[in-house]
Amino acid sequence: MLYVAPVFRHHAQPLVSAPAETAVLALLLAEGPLSRVELARRTGLSSTAVTKAARPLIDDGYLYELPPERTAPGAGRPVNPLAVAADREYFIGVKISADQVFGAVCDLRAGIRATALRSLSECTPEAVVALVAGLVDELLDAGPSFRDRTRHLGVAVNGDVDRDSGTLRRSGLLGWRDVPIAELLSAATGLTVTVENDVRALTVAEHWFGEGIGTGYFALVTIGSGIGSALVVNGHLLRGAYGVAGEVGHICVDPSGPRCRCGARGCVEGIASTDVILAEARELTADPDLTLEKVVGMARDGHPELVERFARAGRAIGVGIATLVNVVGPERVVVSGEGADAYDLLGRHIQDAYAAHVFGAASRCPLSLRPLPWEEWARGGAAVAIQALFPQPPATATIGAG
Repeated sequence: MLYVAPVFRHHAQPLVSAPAETAVLALLLAEGPLSRVELARRTGLSSTAVTKAARPLIDDGYLYELPPERTAPGAGRPVNPLAVAADREYFIGVKISADQVFGAVCDLRAGIRATALRSLSECTPEAVVALVAGLVDELLDAGPSFRDRTRHLGVAVNGDVDRDSGTLRRSGLLGWRDVPIAELLSAATGLTVTVENDVRALTVAEHWFGEGIGTGYFALVTIGSGIGSALVVNGHLLRGAYGVAGEVGHICVDPSGPRCRCGARGCVEGIASTDVILAEARELTADPDLTLEKVVGMARDGHPELVERFARAGRAIGVGIATLVNVVGPERVVVSGEGADAYDLLGRHIQDAYAAHVFGAASRCPLSLRPLPWEEWARGGAAVAIQALFPQPPATATIGAG
């Protein structure tokens, strides 16, 4: 039997609908506080249009004016910068993994206000929905105003997500196919639910509130049990016609290499994922109980075969990222994920292979390492929920609770 939380009577409509309001709020979320003059310059709107767009957001408590800034003598009257009232609304983000569910309450600027973690003993959709509903209820009670000011839940999950319908079409990690996860969670929590692939959700968080702020072209690559990636092109998360755009993990870097779990040979993931490295290390050492932490430690201690194994993985990742950069041309690439903990073993080889294969002016695109505690995955879910405040293109619909 599913846990059913009380139904909260929040409407599921976007907060902003007019293009001017959307532009002003989005810019202030990412880069505020800003003056009206600066907002007009950055958005291309007139000062009058900025003032008109900001007024209802100020009236509703989403924006507020800071005290006047002093100006130079003769430069005109002081300006009142506009800022986002971060605690005006809260968002719950959830990351579903194979054995745990991570949750976080985030404010309007994706600042983490509370977190929770629960172990998952059974991985059926029914069990996961019940666990998430209980976790959400716990988080809503973690702060005095969370319950009254929360109407959106964002879910980050591994696999092929149809964000339009809120369906998890396939997840090899969870063993699910065609699960209407948004509909189930909306019924169980009373919140408006948006579901997104976990790497894409993390990319949204980084693009809106992290390393990617201000970029129109941005990429994130995650190293772990798989090699994940997602792209922002012209300011929008890229999905492609079939929902698999930007899959750096399945770029072929060695046609005669090992077979990847996707069935092809020589994929970046088939060479560089932590699962593959661990399996090969166990075979090499004849120790079936070897853990990834021990493998990393042995490599750091100079075990020659394992040092070379990480070097090979780093080279594969570097070539894959270079291919991505050559094709798409992002301004910045962030490398993250649980496998980034071994970046001291991978990093030089990633950078060297990237530099050797990236083309021309694209070499100016920097790679940066972003540590990834589990809270960041949940924050990615919250960032996707924050997007629900804005009118979405057809491929990014949400499921409302009514």
